[in-house]
Amino acid sequence: MTKAHVCASPRRSRAKHSALSRTLLAAAMLLLPACATLSTAKADDGFLKSREAAELSDFSYAGYEFGLGAIPMERGEVIDAGAYGVIPNDGLDDSAAMQDALAAAHAKDAPVTLMLPAGRIIISEILPITRSDFVLRGAGPGAGGTELHFPRPLRDIDKSNRLEELRIYLEKYEKRQREPDRNIDELFSEYSWTGGFIWIQKPGTRAAAYLEDYDPEIKQLSAIQTGSRGQNHVTVTSTENLKIGDAVQIHWFNRAGEDGPLLDEMYGATDLAIGSHHWTFEARPLVRQTTRIISISGNRVEIGDPLLHNISENVPAQFSEWDHLEQVGLEDFSMTFPESPYFGHHLERGYNGIYVTSVIDGWVRDVRFTNADSGILTYNSANLTIENIRSLGDRAAHYAVHLGNVHNVLVRNLTVENPVIHSLTFNTQSTKSVYQNATVLNGSVLDQHAGANHQNLFDNVTLYARAKRREGTPFYSVWNGSGAPYWQPGHGRFNTTWNLNVIIESGADRDEKVMLEGIAEGPDAFIIGVHGNRTFDVDYRPTPRVLSVNQEPVVTSLYDWQLNMRKNK
Repeated sequence: MTKAHVCASPRRSRAKHSALSRTLLAAAMLLLPACATLSTAKADDGFLKSREAAELSDFSYAGYEFGLGAIPMERGEVIDAGAYGVIPNDGLDDSAAMQDALAAAHAKDAPVTLMLPAGRIIISEILPITRSDFVLRGAGPGAGGTELHFPRPLRDIDKSNRLEELRIYLEKYEKRQREPDRNIDELFSEYSWTGGFIWIQKPGTRAAAYLEDYDPEIKQLSAIQTGSRGQNHVTVTSTENLKIGDAVQIHWFNRAGEDGPLLDEMYGATDLAIGSHHWTFEARPLVRQTTRIISISGNRVEIGDPLLHNISENVPAQFSEWDHLEQVGLEDFSMTFPESPYFGHHLERGYNGIYVTSVIDGWVRDVRFTNADSGILTYNSANLTIENIRSLGDRAAHYAVHLGNVHNVLVRNLTVENPVIHSLTFNTQSTKSVYQNATVLNGSVLDQHAGANHQNLFDNVTLYARAKRREGTPFYSVWNGSGAPYWQPGHGRFNTTWNLNVIIESGADRDEKVMLEGIAEGPDAFIIGVHGNRTFDVDYRPTPRVLSVNQEPVVTSLYDWQLNMRKNK
């Protein structure tokens, strides 16, 4: 395998691309050396002041209240679950008592915290959270704390119609796991990437779009006339339906087919094949940015975070109504599932922990999962902080913490100790989201899962890996994206890997150079600061902007650096 290079020859562009795309590409080419190998290029904090770094997304808005708010310590009236019959450590099922306690907490008009006692609490029903200003708090995730134990999977206990659309979709399109050598030919499980025993969702909302017959009417609040990527303001046709403080979505539609200008915004000048889902559903927004209205002056509207894309007559967008919950938090408990057989990828039975959908300004912190199929699944949400999470167990899992169809979600201090197919994942339509200070100890993968995910960040991540060998050369697939062909490429522009520490545990002698691969990813990625306990080359396709391979960047965390810059301003 040859060493990858960053060379000054521009890539063949798509049939149409914007003047801005051409300008940015030309500027990037001028900034690159004539032909610098990925293993010798160098970066430091000076890069962050360069013209090329201006193309980096500002990831500092990820997290609770755009990264600047402190997660509350106290949340209103306290409801004691024990007062409703939740008795830990008695070996009996506490589902009915937990439902009573949840109902009592939901009946309160003011902010409320439902407190769980220490000890093991056995649950065999879904615990729904359907209101704002709600905190579920235990006595801690460790020994002597609160353990929620779920002896049966969702497939056995969920008799509702919550996932009817998905079930019909899987059958209609014959979504099957086919592995002839293992005699497997089965319909995907709806719980493979959906649902959880703690289920947070605004009633009447939809986590993800599958069937067009189920598409709700989108209520436009105002058309947007102009806006520039990276700016926090736009001009609109009318402010009549806009209110300061409201959480809304900015919708970009691609109604111009496979050569639409929005695709130039998302993928730039690339010759990669772009999947048909990018233009098949003209009535659905291809890009969603959930934000808040900060101020209104005339037809100028200030929003809570920078625009993902330019807005113009050629690249139209609108403010749309968004139904949601706010200020929902889960903290200080563990969720455990029994040891059971692994049935295979996409055949999970639904030992899923937490399902977060339709939430802005929420959090999950100090939670531990053991033997989960997926620990946390997120959809249709924004500005979540998920922190201090541990994923444990021996059975293979699908996801540890999944980010899908979300914006500005921060996952920090995540430790993945169990085998997980998609260790850290940016899934369909995820934008401006961040994994920070994550450590993956088993089967490490940075999964960019296609589906128009773009402008996401892996930040200060440590991966433990066992190198494989190909024709005598050690290699490891670090960026190992997936996703359906109709949603390719693996990611859009400006996905970033910053300060990646790779620890090779076996498969390569200490004096051997290891190739780190990402051979089916996306355009205009930044990869800065790849290092570890071996010497590495990087084979990332298409060619990214790469600096500081085999050298740690001076700036340990891009997220922290950008956040401090905002605070200092």
